[in-house]
Amino acid sequence: MGKRHPNPRLVKLHRSYAVEQIARLFDVHKNTVRAWVKQGLQPIDGQRPALFHGPVLVVFLQRRRQSAKQPYPLGHIYCLPCRAPKAPAGNMAEFVPVTDTTGNLRGICPDCDRLIHRRVNQAKIKAIQGNLEITFADAPLRIRGSDDHSVNCDFKGTDYP
Repeated sequence: MGKRHPNPRLVKLHRSYAVEQIARLFDVHKNTVRAWVKQGLQPIDGQRPALFHGPVLVVFLQRRRQSAKQPYPLGHIYCLPCRAPKAPAGNMAEFVPVTDTTGNLRGICPDCDRLIHRRVNQAKIKAIQGNLEITFADAPLRIRGSDDHSVNCDFKGTDYP
């Protein structure tokens, strides 16, 4: 089936859509579109078949997506098992770089004692840090960058028989 949050940019602004057309456009069931009407999507008039202006549909989908967003408080990382943003145990987190500009903030959930992660841009750490103590780990070595070769390789160097 379709996605949880349909992309409003797929809607043509100068077009009117029927329920079936909207369902096909977003790959959702017709009853989903009818449920959107109950949630506030306004048809052009009360006539059948129900038609919807493109701009009205775009605004409805954007508001729906915006209302589903839950911004994290400062210094919090989302814990998937607990399904809530949590401040890591001891207010300590570790930044593990993944690329030159981004990385993962890693901490321990104070309730379930599992690792919690948050992808962040290294330049924006100060903006989301809050009262967290963040330590910076070295970037993990890539396989190609290591001098340790696998025993199963065909490398014929001086260290191997």
